[in-house]
Amino acid sequence: MTDSTTVAIVGGGPAGMVLGLILARAGIEVTVLEKHADFLRDFRGDTVHPTTLRLLDELGLGARFAALPQSKVDHAELTVGGRSVTMVDFRRLRLTHPYVAMVPQWDLLNLLADAGAVEPTYTLRMCHEVTGLLRSGARTTGVTYTSPEGDGELRADLTVACDGRWSTVRQSAGLTARDFPVPFDVWWFRLPREAGGQYTLIPRFGPGRVLIMIPREGYFQIAYLIAKGSDQQLRARGLDAFKAELAELVPEADVDAVTSFDDVKFLDVRLNRLKRWHADGVLCIGDAAHAMSPIGGVGINVAVQDAVGAATLLAEPLRRRAVTERDLAAVRKRRLPPAAVTQAMQRVMHRQLVAPILAGGTPDPPALLGTVFQRLPFLSAIPAYLVGVGIRPEHAPDFARR
Repeated sequence: MTDSTTVAIVGGGPAGMVLGLILARAGIEVTVLEKHADFLRDFRGDTVHPTTLRLLDELGLGARFAALPQSKVDHAELTVGGRSVTMVDFRRLRLTHPYVAMVPQWDLLNLLADAGAVEPTYTLRMCHEVTGLLRSGARTTGVTYTSPEGDGELRADLTVACDGRWSTVRQSAGLTARDFPVPFDVWWFRLPREAGGQYTLIPRFGPGRVLIMIPREGYFQIAYLIAKGSDQQLRARGLDAFKAELAELVPEADVDAVTSFDDVKFLDVRLNRLKRWHADGVLCIGDAAHAMSPIGGVGINVAVQDAVGAATLLAEPLRRRAVTERDLAAVRKRRLPPAAVTQAMQRVMHRQLVAPILAGGTPDPPALLGTVFQRLPFLSAIPAYLVGVGIRPEHAPDFARR
């Protein structure tokens, strides 16, 4: 099977779905290829940040998003020297949405898919797994894929890799990433929760352990940070030892809901960035270009901003069907600084906070830090801005607004 489109977008995550929608609203023929049958997967971040909420407003999707079941986190506190101190306060930001919305990512992706479906130049193909690239000489001219109907080819003027940190497109294009050290991996599992209530994303700390609770309907999605490479060793201690540690960190939860280590999934955390984001006819954005650490929960926001920036720069040359390598390089030039700065801040957090705790150090922040934030509470707007807005936030281009 052989078909053609103007833009082939590989991966139906936040970056791919936003890019597809915006380009389709520019009248550009877009085909999004997603290898799964639906978006229902636990290993997704649920944080929708203020700038992404603003983008949804600009796209005319704000009211539909607001109707989704969600929790709102507008500040975060830490216990310092026995007292509670607000360290991150989104309420101090002059934004339409001064909070982080906690929404299962599949709900956001379904909303974007529905919005794309009404655009005449938009096509979403589920159960289509990209297996490689088509080439004419050195230029990428599309992708090969497998689907329930069989193998096929999709020819395209431009192929955009939005297929995550293990990107098939990136590997096929021969684009190499620089890896940065990460001191932890993540165990991922569920614990039941009662309906209602407000919850903070600030981690629970214990000697050698860090735990983050993500509220979803009916349960918490738990991210349990463990020292890098310690997965097998910790499992060998047995389930009872794990549940005892878990009960100390979350005494309000029913830890007996974890009945087997089969319920605990392992995630190999990576932090890396491509030196070059494009080749002739192919471009990488989001995690395919720069895998983010889960620290700060900013990966979705940065990926979405990549998509908006790329669509803004490439819409006109794509309309003319005359995209050049110079156009693709402009995307990296625009989006590299925010990615690099964000990763640099994450690396500092890895070294200064996570690594010492996982090595058995005290989880308490320095008392001086608590005193400074307590006496100068306006400082809590700084980390709120870095997390909620980020470096170089993007706005929807005029042609995409509704």
